[in-house]
Amino acid sequence: QVQLVESGGGLVQPGGSLRLSCAASGGIVRINAMGWLRRAPGKQRELVAAITSDGSTNYPDSVKGRFSISRDNVGNTVYLQMNSLKPEDTAVYYCFLSQTGAPSYWAQGTQVTVSS
Repeated sequence: QVQLVESGGGLVQPGGSLRLSCAASGGIVRINAMGWLRRAPGKQRELVAAITSDGSTNYPDSVKGRFSISRDNVGNTVYLQMNSLKPEDTAVYYCFLSQTGAPSYWAQGTQVTVSS
């Protein structure tokens, strides 16, 4: 059974930085992509960042230039560096793993709060 364990998150002031990590383990047959989505209260779920098996990355305009996703050499752990955080980045962030198209597995979620 594939498991995703994420860490990081917390409370940070506007303009600050946080780093999230997500480690995948278990019966991983194939990884097409890993990344994060987030859900803020009253808002729809939003893709934050994704990285594919060939290293291609994808960001929405809302975080482009501020967030950066990377992975370790094995490819089972991904990192999300979040800089210049804004109050509108406040949300629960969920790491996902995709084996073909849509996400197949999810982490438990971690709260990111940006507030002074």
